[in-house]
Amino acid sequence: MDEVKVVVAHSQRATLRVGDVFLKVDTDQTRIDVEIEAMSLAPVPTPEVLWHKPPVLATAALPGTTLGRLGGPSTGSPAAWAAAGAAIRKLHDAPLPPRPGRSIAALVADLDGECEWLVTNGVLPADLVTRNREVAEAALRPWTPVFTHGDLQIAHVFVDGDEVTGIIDWSEAAQGDALFDLATFTLGHEEHLDDVIAGYGTDIDLDVIHAWWSLRSLLIVRSLIEQGLDPFAPGCEVDVLRSRM
Repeated sequence: MDEVKVVVAHSQRATLRVGDVFLKVDTDQTRIDVEIEAMSLAPVPTPEVLWHKPPVLATAALPGTTLGRLGGPSTGSPAAWAAAGAAIRKLHDAPLPPRPGRSIAALVADLDGECEWLVTNGVLPADLVTRNREVAEAALRPWTPVFTHGDLQIAHVFVDGDEVTGIIDWSEAAQGDALFDLATFTLGHEEHLDDVIAGYGTDIDLDVIHAWWSLRSLLIVRSLIEQGLDPFAPGCEVDVLRSRM
């Protein structure tokens, strides 16, 4: 009998692997619906949907391995990172998905609320939060919406050699800022940003990438702590914030 492996598990959802099948358990049917629709629309390789019986979505495993993980080393070559950049560009050039993303006003409100919580509760030093809030401001500008993955961590991109074999976890897919996807993908792996941009194929405003690194990290620290995850681990979100000082 195949071993059951817990891929990720927290209060919102859990993903299990049984043999060559991934089982995602999510009580929020909206997230599952968004994921299924996004995978059907995305012009890049995605997992095959095997069946869906709420609250469980079953998908086939992808060949290859991930490019790495936040806080860990990258196992991918520069060519693999460039291939990922080309795949992201293909996604961003696709017709928009129906789901709208967060507005700038909503982002500002969320960001200010999280910054206040981090300082008031003594989670992070006030000067660290203030500096990164200043850096984050560059991301809060008008952008032309594109088809974004919305949670494009490197652990969500699979490669075999220098070829992208698939991208997983599409529950946050929406219309959004292209540079947010690029920043999420390179978070904690700044050394590969040039490779990704080379594959992406257009000029990128690096100040905005840096801003999204700060903004995403500030927004997610509380959520990670509440889920029992550790944003203070080496190379993770708090280290990303410290690197902006």
